[in-house]
Amino acid sequence: MRQIPLSRRQLLHGLAGGTALLATGLNGIRPAFAKDLTVGFIYVGPKDDYGYNQAHAEGAAALKAMPGVKLIEEEKVAETLDVQKTMESMIELDGATLLFPTSFGYFDPHMLAVAKKYPAVEFRHCGGLWNEAKHPKNTGSYFGYIFGAQYLSGIVAGHTSKSKKIGFIAAKPVPQVMENINAFALGARSVDPSITTHVIFTGDWSLPVKEAEATNALADQGIDVVTCHVDGPKVIMETAERRGIFACGYHANQAKLAPKGYLTGAEWNWAEVYKTFVTAAQKGEPLPNFVRGGLADGFVKTSAYGPAVSEGARKHADEVKAKMMASRDFAVFQGPLKNNAGKEVIPAGKAYAENAIELESMDYLVEGVVGSVG
Repeated sequence: MRQIPLSRRQLLHGLAGGTALLATGLNGIRPAFAKDLTVGFIYVGPKDDYGYNQAHAEGAAALKAMPGVKLIEEEKVAETLDVQKTMESMIELDGATLLFPTSFGYFDPHMLAVAKKYPAVEFRHCGGLWNEAKHPKNTGSYFGYIFGAQYLSGIVAGHTSKSKKIGFIAAKPVPQVMENINAFALGARSVDPSITTHVIFTGDWSLPVKEAEATNALADQGIDVVTCHVDGPKVIMETAERRGIFACGYHANQAKLAPKGYLTGAEWNWAEVYKTFVTAAQKGEPLPNFVRGGLADGFVKTSAYGPAVSEGARKHADEVKAKMMASRDFAVFQGPLKNNAGKEVIPAGKAYAENAIELESMDYLVEGVVGSVG
């Protein structure tokens, strides 16, 4: 009879109340810091998605070279009670004392609920807004200011577009997505204020059929450059290449998927972030609860320019990138700035540097963006 392999969460469910769990106790109390450290990573999609999950998996892979580190990973874990079961199994079955649940929807309520059950285990989430007054002390969040790299992609797109219409395919209108759409649009309009950015929301993080349909719909409208914020940009890059339009990547490098049309991209660089957390844990040092960084901090990077990028586009983007690298006070979002309904959202004289916490609650699309969050 063929045996069906069980996931950790299935195995944990089957062992509930058994001796395997009793060995450590249901509260999971064990030393949080040790030279020999088991670290768990959880991904909402496949680790080879050319996108969000792959970027995290590449960062996690860098830990394998660190002495004393055991890496535990599980992919394709839904943003449901499944992730709670996976976290509990990593703690109870594998002895993990540092967990990185990487997907947006893992934070609340799932990671927070498990963290309360296991106060000696450290949890760090990508993208959440950790609040000292509300959240357990053994939790925290980290993220990168990737909208700066999206602004640079917008500059390249603005130089490349002949139709003066560019496109953005997005999953959901959450603040980080809005930052990226708006930064991309503002980068393009810094080249030519007449450029419009046309947005399609698919409704979820990984819907390949809808992503292909959106790319084709944008191409049918005469849009000649697209980018995105979905978990796996693979389908969008390949569809854009087939349609003969240009693309800017996101999360990881997708150049090989669109060798003719890939312009550049906004990439995560999680390796140093994860190594910093793990090094602190091994030394017995407190892990920070709220971590953010941008281009200058090495949290994000840009893809190498593709063959279709003009010398003028390279020069312009490189000049702006140098300013971003030199000063964290560089402001992508500055007034006067209106949303696409004509309402002023940032007054004249006001500018938000990349670390402005106000940006992490962004709920509007800027002037020049065609689309709606409703």
